[in-house]
Amino acid sequence: MLALGCKAALNKMNPALPYWRLSSFYLFYFALLGATAPFLALYFDHLGFSSARIGELVAIPMLMRCVAPNLWGWIGDYTGRRLAIVRFGAVCTLASFCLIFVSKTYAWLAMVMALHAFFWHAVLPQFEVITLAHLHKQTSRYSQIRLWGSIGFILTVVIMGRLFDWLSLDIYPVAVVVIMAGIIGASLWVPNAQPASHGNRMAGDGFLKQLRSPGVLAFYACVALMQMSHGPYYTFLTLHLEHLGYSRGVIGLLWALGVVAEVLMFLAMSRILARFSVRRVLLASFLLAALRWWLLGSFAEVFWLLLVAQLMHAATFGSFHAAAIAFVQRSFGDRQQGQGQALYAALAGTGGALGALYSGYSWNLLGPTFTFSIASLAAVAAAIIIGLRLQEPNQGTVQ
Repeated sequence: MLALGCKAALNKMNPALPYWRLSSFYLFYFALLGATAPFLALYFDHLGFSSARIGELVAIPMLMRCVAPNLWGWIGDYTGRRLAIVRFGAVCTLASFCLIFVSKTYAWLAMVMALHAFFWHAVLPQFEVITLAHLHKQTSRYSQIRLWGSIGFILTVVIMGRLFDWLSLDIYPVAVVVIMAGIIGASLWVPNAQPASHGNRMAGDGFLKQLRSPGVLAFYACVALMQMSHGPYYTFLTLHLEHLGYSRGVIGLLWALGVVAEVLMFLAMSRILARFSVRRVLLASFLLAALRWWLLGSFAEVFWLLLVAQLMHAATFGSFHAAAIAFVQRSFGDRQQGQGQALYAALAGTGGALGALYSGYSWNLLGPTFTFSIASLAAVAAAIIIGLRLQEPNQGTVQ
């Protein structure tokens, strides 16, 4: 009923909006994230790799986000064929991941992680531009479509968590392939759209000139820090909770709880961004992230505190991502939207890779508490930078 209400509100404002087509893509795309974020490290542990090797294998797809989005973003802005890039990337993601059935050696898996991620990370930044083009001036309603990605994530972590309680983790690659096929199907269903022209808005301004606008570089630095702080969460939370005695089914439900909180945040973001500045939303997100990582590192065995920490996903991803997308959309002109979104993905990948690497090396050596403490410090550093350096897009003063 909640989702149908969102659809009715969107269609009332924009009758031509292909709500279900756009939403289906987000559902399958983030279902794939739901299959990898909680369970990829668990699968590598099942194959017998050490925490350091697990950290490296998880970092490789994130490192691809440093290269792939910018390359594909430039191609998308230059050619305007964003939907073709999305479809090509979806097909190549599936084809390259299927190589995982050939061998399970470290070197081969590293190649598979790099190759499929190169195409997977081509997809979302271009699709974000297509979605915003369909929304026209209703960008505040982006979160009501994006919430279907969260629903896909929830369904995946709950189903796969239960599945791995019953069956061997050897079926993991098969489950991932099924989800990747869903991404291809959804991409074929989506109609194309191009960003509308806004007259002389930032006309003639190149991407680098817009990047040097006040606060933009500070914003991107904070994106990297925020994703770095997520390193131990996405790489080792499942293993951490399993070692504390939680079952895989319960762990799946805990991941789902965090994303339920994210969904509720997405539903509220249009009202929140209408009342509070992007700067204030980002600042609150970073401070709550610092608190969340401290709780997960020090008190995860206390169940009610673990629940509180997972509910904070509403801030560490929900409000952060929605505010970040709004900042990028306002900070770049029509012809630079793809590159702006791609740089956001690339810096997120850089931070995520650094987070996965440092957590992989420190997990056994220094322990979960110290590893999550580093994550808290990274989030605090981002909050300080945002507080001192960020300006609202197209505004002359910091709010």
